[in-house]
Amino acid sequence: MGITKTHHFTEEQNEIATVLKALAHPARVAIIEYLLSVETCICNDIVAEINLAQPTVSQHLKELKNAGIIQGEVEGKTVCYCINPESFKKMETFIDQIFHKIHQQNSSKCC
Repeated sequence: MGITKTHHFTEEQNEIATVLKALAHPARVAIIEYLLSVETCICNDIVAEINLAQPTVSQHLKELKNAGIIQGEVEGKTVCYCINPESFKKMETFIDQIFHKIHQQNSSKCC
């Protein structure tokens, strides 16, 4: 497989792709759903909730954090995680654009 040529795309396109790639795993979706239900938590809370090994959850949290989807704040020896609303605002705009275009095209014929 070739190297992705991200420089051919806009910064916004690359950001959206990074977020979507990070969300493209069911464990990460489960982590996001859990964080939305509790607002903030530590890794061990997530381990107990989604029943995965702690190193596995830590790796998923790292991917979500690298994509800017979640934020982590050190509290003593633990890291408290929460959703980064800015990353989802960008996704909301992107998804809204898709649905707007789909609604516009519904009146015209498609292939």
